[in-house]
Amino acid sequence: MRPTDRKYLKSHEWCLIEGDVATLGITDHAINLLSDLIYLELPDVGAKVKAGEPYGEIESVKSVSDIYSPVTGEVIATNDELVENVMSLAEDAFDRGWMIKVRVEETSPDLLDAKAYEELVQAEGE
Repeated sequence: MRPTDRKYLKSHEWCLIEGDVATLGITDHAINLLSDLIYLELPDVGAKVKAGEPYGEIESVKSVSDIYSPVTGEVIATNDELVENVMSLAEDAFDRGWMIKVRVEETSPDLLDAKAYEELVQAEGE
């Protein structure tokens, strides 16, 4: 089971909200669907992100996918180490695999809890 301390989007992103800061990433399920990751693009510190809109892009040998934000706010940190070694996402999607940290102004109304996300993944045939 995936971490229960986070919220999820149907597009397979996760967020961990602690106070007014959200840590964002993509799920292990998304990584498995993409496989063979080769490139990651993230916004700069100071950039604004908006819930439901792309904040980055991840590329695999199969495809290029947008990464959607579950929150609106300002980027306060990016995981540059992950940009340099995107394959490390496959090792740890939920802790070392965080992508950006955002000072939250608003959250998406479409956030799922861990149970609802597990049901979604099962329905997709994980």
